[in-house]
Amino acid sequence: MDKLLRDRICLVTGTSKGIGKRIAEKFAAEGATVYATARTGGCLDDWSSEVTTDSAGSVIPVYFDMTDSAGIKACVLRIKKECGKLDVLVNNAGMVTNELLGMISIDKMRQMFDVNVFGLMELSQLAAMKLMKPNKSGSIINISSIVGVEGSRGQIAYSASKGAVISITKSMAKELAPDKVRVNAVAPGMVATERLKATIKEQYHDVIPQIGMGRLAETDDIADACLYFASDMSLYTTGQVLTIGGAMVL
Repeated sequence: MDKLLRDRICLVTGTSKGIGKRIAEKFAAEGATVYATARTGGCLDDWSSEVTTDSAGSVIPVYFDMTDSAGIKACVLRIKKECGKLDVLVNNAGMVTNELLGMISIDKMRQMFDVNVFGLMELSQLAAMKLMKPNKSGSIINISSIVGVEGSRGQIAYSASKGAVISITKSMAKELAPDKVRVNAVAPGMVATERLKATIKEQYHDVIPQIGMGRLAETDDIADACLYFASDMSLYTTGQVLTIGGAMVL
């Protein structure tokens, strides 16, 4: 069976760990050339070499901060120069804060919106206008969250940022549909990343009963959804929000 992303050029943000890392690995395994981003210079070098050696595709590390407009633009122009196209953009990079009403820091909220919303918008806009729209092809995949759909106690600011991502997704999908550029969102529930498992260690037995399928999502569950949106299996799908929650009760 041919690889689903053979000869595709992909850009995945926030790949130093967790969901973004697994998305990049899965895309490379399916034959893609993946530009993988992180903030800390050099942190992806060894991993990207290993993935490239073991995969049908390859991983190319790129370092910039999602709040750095110059870094975002340089990345897009580099891909344009080296490849002349971008088939898939996965906006995964993000930050989260957990604060109850009355304890919300507006400064932290601004910082979170800078990454989760404004950085995502800036990168998506450049990628769409410089690389996808001219080629009449492309898929933008935004990682939102189930709390962006349903809300969550203690995550008002984070929920607001991820709700904004959903609004961006739907509006961009409508604008770019005539140019055959698809824009969709994946909204994970609770994913078994190292950060989350450490956070809920003491409450684990209270959390699991809230999930109908009786387990946390794995990073593979999210990466598989992204693979669907990245591949030709979703050529007629745009403006959708796919919740990966295992029947999670909020």
